[in-house]
Amino acid sequence: MPSTHNGTAPAGGWLGGDAGVAADPAAPRLFCFAHAGGGASAYRPWRLSMAPDVDVRPVVLPGRESRMRELPYRRVEQVIDPLCEALEPHLDRPYALFGHSLGSILAYEVARRFTGRAGREPRLLIVSGRRAARLPARRRPYSALGDDAFLGAVGALGGTPPELLHEGQLLRLMLPTLRADFELNETYRTLPGPRLRCPVAAYMGTADPEVDRAGLLAWGEETTAEFTMRVFAGGHFYLKDEADEVRAALRQDLARVMRRDSAPEKRLRGNTRLGQENGEFPVSARQ
Repeated sequence: MPSTHNGTAPAGGWLGGDAGVAADPAAPRLFCFAHAGGGASAYRPWRLSMAPDVDVRPVVLPGRESRMRELPYRRVEQVIDPLCEALEPHLDRPYALFGHSLGSILAYEVARRFTGRAGREPRLLIVSGRRAARLPARRRPYSALGDDAFLGAVGALGGTPPELLHEGQLLRLMLPTLRADFELNETYRTLPGPRLRCPVAAYMGTADPEVDRAGLLAWGEETTAEFTMRVFAGGHFYLKDEADEVRAALRQDLARVMRRDSAPEKRLRGNTRLGQENGEFPVSARQ
């Protein structure tokens, strides 16, 4: 059974990885935050396929995988301090943050925490499958539903294998963490903090019931830097269906900001809003 929050866990407890997967010492790091109930395993294919050019480091929250015996967090304001403390020793090279669904708000709040910190600011924030942080939810909360209704709602999002929803013993182990993750997402309100100064890229699936284009575009209001948008075929978990396309997009977005930071005289000023649907085209610009 879960015991307690381990806010003082070493950084290695918060970061997943694979033995034998080595990145170039100069490669940028990509910290990845999973959807509700997810962990390091969600990003294992990325870590394997993007090395050695990108050092993919999945974040593992309490209550799952190697941290199964720890209580999951239910409020963003409780998790951000220990999470950022664990991540800071690993911000010794250029890095970006990627978050999908619930992971988007965690990545966003981490980015805000390190904004204005010399040598610690992210080069890029990538959010996926979630409306902008300040927008209200489009649907009723799921976290307070009874078990059957809750699992039915979660299953309808498409990210949980149907066979898993019928594995009683495994579900009993996962249900408290899954419910806590949904509560964390549904009770979230933006924390005090600065506007971002790094570029923001926002991704979504064409048939995602959790976010529409207007909700995704609103992420552009969270930064004074460049904003880009990409739309992929698929639903809320398009990351699985369009895996190759998503990884190619990540490489492009990372390469663009890393090149720009190495040539500051060419850096864009103001907030430039771009859109992309398996391609790239301008939407609008704000000075």
